[in-house]
Amino acid sequence: MAAMRFGLTAFCTDTSLSPAEVAAAAEAEGFDVVLFPDHTHVPVERRSPYPGGGDLPEHYKRTYDPIVACSYAATATTTIRVGIGVCLVPAREPIALAKQLASIDVLSGGRLVVGVGAGWNVEEIADHGVAAADRWAVLEERTLAIQAIWAEDEASFRGAHVSFGPIWSWPKPVQQPHPPVLVGGYGPGVLKRVVAYGDEWLAMVAPGRPPLRDRIAELGALADAAGRPPIPVSVQAYGAPPPDQVIERCIDAGADRIDFGLPHGVPDAGRRSLAELGEVIRRYA
Repeated sequence: MAAMRFGLTAFCTDTSLSPAEVAAAAEAEGFDVVLFPDHTHVPVERRSPYPGGGDLPEHYKRTYDPIVACSYAATATTTIRVGIGVCLVPAREPIALAKQLASIDVLSGGRLVVGVGAGWNVEEIADHGVAAADRWAVLEERTLAIQAIWAEDEASFRGAHVSFGPIWSWPKPVQQPHPPVLVGGYGPGVLKRVVAYGDEWLAMVAPGRPPLRDRIAELGALADAAGRPPIPVSVQAYGAPPPDQVIERCIDAGADRIDFGLPHGVPDAGRRSLAELGEVIRRYA
């Protein structure tokens, strides 16, 4: 059995460690990838419940733009992969996003990973002109359009929500056919989205959903029916229970990577948390 791989998800803000500091420390501790979440803003008037329960943490209001964060992280490191976990694609114009992401992949030497999702905060997405009921369809079309721009010298796309071309757009990503696309989520429709346009499932496990082992088996069956090889699964794990319990459960379920959430805090606290998580993952190296 291959050794479990580990990633780190970090809400970097103006009050925490910088993206460059987090990425450099994560690389030194042996993490495989560092992901930066995406929230363009938080509407003051919000009906969407925070998935973690309770009040929305303060740092959600202060996150750096993840594209900028990835750029800083890439320049401070040499081997660790950098990415967005996840990019709220319905909040971003696809032609510009395709160029931004391809530029990071080239400048980092092919180290970009791209998580994609439609977002839980429907008011945030609505501020970008996308209705709640349309955001999954918009996610799919924009992701496919971005992949076309990455792959084709003269790209075009015609859909209900995205239409352009033919266009020229360079640079093209170093990674071929494109940087890994991680489809995030745990709802009933996520596995079909993974098979349709993803290279990996970024599982955001939630209470009340089927067990991870069952979902991974279902994903395998869907991929096989579509003529695709097995699709890797990574799991975003936050907070309690302790990391060792999380790791053992994810290994038992068949996950390929576990991404721990770095607790948000002042820089000194962030450094301590990174060192503690590094000690945990080295036990499973």
